[in-house]
Amino acid sequence: MGSPKSRRLGVALVGLGNYANSELRPALLNHTRYCQLAGVVTGSERKGRAWSHHYGFPESSVYHYDEMDQLAANPDIDIVYVVTPNALHAEHSIRAARAGKHVICEKPFTVSVSEAEQVIHECAKAGVKLSIGYRLHFDPYHQVLRDMATSPGHEPFTRMNGAFSFVLQGNSWRNNRELAGGGSLMDLGVYLIQEACMAAGEQTPLTITARELPKQRPADFVDVEETIVWSMEFPNGARCDARTSYNESANHFRADSADNWFEMDPTFTYRNLEGYTTAGPLHFPEVNQQVLQMDDFARCILADRPSRLGGEMGLRDTKITTAIYRAAQTGRPEPVR
Repeated sequence: MGSPKSRRLGVALVGLGNYANSELRPALLNHTRYCQLAGVVTGSERKGRAWSHHYGFPESSVYHYDEMDQLAANPDIDIVYVVTPNALHAEHSIRAARAGKHVICEKPFTVSVSEAEQVIHECAKAGVKLSIGYRLHFDPYHQVLRDMATSPGHEPFTRMNGAFSFVLQGNSWRNNRELAGGGSLMDLGVYLIQEACMAAGEQTPLTITARELPKQRPADFVDVEETIVWSMEFPNGARCDARTSYNESANHFRADSADNWFEMDPTFTYRNLEGYTTAGPLHFPEVNQQVLQMDDFARCILADRPSRLGGEMGLRDTKITTAIYRAAQTGRPEPVR
């Protein structure tokens, strides 16, 4: 894997869609200190060659999805960042691990618990590190929520609510179950799960109740949910009510305790966040969440320590989404198994 301590670690992006192009690429080219763009894996040879030409890595570091095993012979690539549609995350993460490369898997981790467990197993077997793309853990506004949730000077948050939605237009892999694994819950609901678990001090909910709402645009959401609402009950008695949709606009979260509260609106975007607490408005300089996330993982590799956003956190969230879907189907409270 080369000599990573003498250079920035090389990152190969797997999938060159909007997120890779608009957020990860500029972060790696202009801002990261411990890693750099070193290659791509794509289904388009033309696009891969264009990236190589424009962004300064050799054409020999352009791979097709079917060629991921060849990454093993490339010492310039240390990390593979999987940014393909949800249902492909497990396959591409496993192939990267088997090639001996450390793995960042974009959220949601996988579309099933068994896939999540397999990715964790394969990364451990290959001796590579694994991290999930939970960028909000590196944003200062969300750090305030985590600090408040774990501070011995405050009562724990017991009432939480939030929503994250946007209007999905046209055909997309996001409303194709075969590629997305689900609808708005898989894409947007994971953020609400993450935020609620942060506010609960990183506890895992015990039980879930959920309901899929009638579709307003059934032709656009044939085999995935358009809007879903759910509640999570935590071991300490805390409850979070959440809602996500592909046919609404929402981006907020609030947590209350007996003596304190925290609120953000907008909450889950890359920039222009706004936060408030009992003590007043929060003010922080804007940070590049993707830069901080990727540099943290590079430092984990250099220091040979696990990522705090490792596979077990991704597995936890996959278990929660699975329980939400199960509760929506049965109409009964369902345990997070």
